[in-house]
Amino acid sequence: MVKQARAARTREALIVAAAEVFADNGYALASLPAVSRRAGVSTGALHFHFASKEALAREVESAAADFVGKMAAGCRGAQDTLLQSLVNATCGLLDAVGSDPVVRAGFKLSRDPSRAKGQGGGGLVRWWCHWVQDLVAQAAREGELAYGVSCEGAAAAVVAATVGFETLGDFDRRWVSPERTTQFWTFLLPLLAASPQQVLPRPGGPDGPNDEDTDSG
Repeated sequence: MVKQARAARTREALIVAAAEVFADNGYALASLPAVSRRAGVSTGALHFHFASKEALAREVESAAADFVGKMAAGCRGAQDTLLQSLVNATCGLLDAVGSDPVVRAGFKLSRDPSRAKGQGGGGLVRWWCHWVQDLVAQAAREGELAYGVSCEGAAAAVVAATVGFETLGDFDRRWVSPERTTQFWTFLLPLLAASPQQVLPRPGGPDGPNDEDTDSG
């Protein structure tokens, strides 16, 4: 039991260390010795858990996808409109990109051209694209989009902006800051929503303060 717990901790440390190395250096320049040094374990321990750099990259992507999927699902609040859920999810996503190396590396790996054909393949970016498209389509059916707004155009704008912010965050972390996300939604919501006053950009992400919180004091 003790050995199993130790092995689980080692595996988790390797995933986090690999994410940091992939996020900092990209797939091509990342090395297994660099990962093992970052994790504070031997290369033998690394190879016990992961047979190759690609196996490690897939595990990082899987961990990132699991986190983002759960985060997005958690943003679908029963009391929220669909557009509010979309705002919450983009805030949560970009906050995670800025603060969580696993999520940041997951997105970077999914669009890394140095990986062999058939590996990577844009998994996390493609998943996010489909999730936004599905949510915007549901919002359109519920009458939440403003008159004349194209469902496809709205989804494309949100996906392009969030993936663009994520990419630019590699060079300047301010692109994935809560302030930037709030600026984006403050600009877009009046154009997108049938009732923009019912949808609130929340600077702290999906769990950030709302009007009731700020008015209560």
